[in-house]
Amino acid sequence: MSDRPISGGGARLVSRTVTSADGTAVEYLSTGRGPGVIVVPGALAEAADLGGLAALLADAGHEAHVVQRRGRGASGPQGASYGIERECEDVAAVRAATGARILFGHSYGGLVALRAACGDPRYEAVAVYEPGVSVEGSIPLGWIGRASREVAAGEAFEAFVTFVRGVNPEQSGRLPRFLLKAVLRLAIPKKDLRRNLALMPQAVREHAEVLRMEPHLADYRRIGAPVLLLRGKGQGGDRQVAALARLEREIPRARTVALPRLDHFAPEKKPEEVAAALVPFLATRTPANS
Repeated sequence: MSDRPISGGGARLVSRTVTSADGTAVEYLSTGRGPGVIVVPGALAEAADLGGLAALLADAGHEAHVVQRRGRGASGPQGASYGIERECEDVAAVRAATGARILFGHSYGGLVALRAACGDPRYEAVAVYEPGVSVEGSIPLGWIGRASREVAAGEAFEAFVTFVRGVNPEQSGRLPRFLLKAVLRLAIPKKDLRRNLALMPQAVREHAEVLRMEPHLADYRRIGAPVLLLRGKGQGGDRQVAALARLEREIPRARTVALPRLDHFAPEKKPEEVAAALVPFLATRTPANS
């Protein structure tokens, strides 16, 4: 297999492909030299969206490998047997190909990173930014059924509207549906909207996995590596803040760092500030089996 140079987030990345346990091709984008970091993007993201963060990790002396999760780029489809287990197998395939022993995940990719690290002593460190771990309903997921039906009917935009209303019921969820549709069409660049709509089938299935994993909070006690839990702005009563506090108590070697100026999409939009918190943590990592 030959390397294929591409650009993403201002970074020069090399595309490589590995075969996962079920035979699915999994693309990953690499840059830099040094200790390897596997970067796992979120639900409505592609690997190149985290190219800026990968470049900063490379500048800090790491080799970053951004997973192109299933249903995106040169990776294969999610497949009939899709689940968080397949995602973890994909991460394991990239780890085996690269020798990387550090994980970073954003949003749904944070859930994947944490699940991949459960009981696996080969990881030296795990960092996640606002991971998609739902704790006692902290992530609203009641919209999944309607969005699934809309996706099945070929109504991707309707599913996207249902998603936007459902995940943020206190704000966008309060807008009348017809008004939110107009706002989304005006506020989101056409190219970005087209990509979001193309990823809606994958996003719905991924959020169904968030719901399926909700009862398994105790599993994270099996993570032996030190874990950095990063979050953006939020108040003490916010669901996400409370969920991360509970997650921190479950993981034996976890600590939380708040970045109050940042929002949920900071790893894509403000990678410099995320890297400023991430790189020092990686510099002090200790082996998971020490």
